[in-house]
Amino acid sequence: MTSGQAPGKIALVTPDGQVREVADGIAFPNGMVITPDDSTLIVAESFASRLTAFDIAGDGTLSNRRVWADGVGPDGICLDADGCIWASSGAMINDCARIREGGEVLDTIELDRSCFAAMLGGPDRRTLFMLTAEWRGTGGMEEVIQARTGRILVADAPAPGVGWP
Repeated sequence: MTSGQAPGKIALVTPDGQVREVADGIAFPNGMVITPDDSTLIVAESFASRLTAFDIAGDGTLSNRRVWADGVGPDGICLDADGCIWASSGAMINDCARIREGGEVLDTIELDRSCFAAMLGGPDRRTLFMLTAEWRGTGGMEEVIQARTGRILVADAPAPGVGWP
């Protein structure tokens, strides 16, 4: 999905309710994770087919914008204890992949429909939950909702989830 504009922004809401923009020019920021040490934000840029990382300062300011992985199909994402992101690989339409920084795909779970979000949960955070649906035609989200093809699929993961989804 490389079409679309990049007007997306990331806003920080402070504990006292103040709101400020901390990043712009993001091509549909559709999923985000923060590393366990609270030092890095990784953003799924769905329309750019990439994962983008930022350093997080103590006041929430973002800096050092960089490509974490390119040519992937990120949507809703999650992070595991080995520092890998679970998202669509971009190589297949119907999969959920474990992606290392730099873009190497370590594991792939083939699915019978598109995966639009992934989360590691369960008692030990080693259960991968994949939200899936069949995307048919060009009717957009309303058509997907009306088709009622959504499923939550589960699989065991090699490493537990970490960080903040």
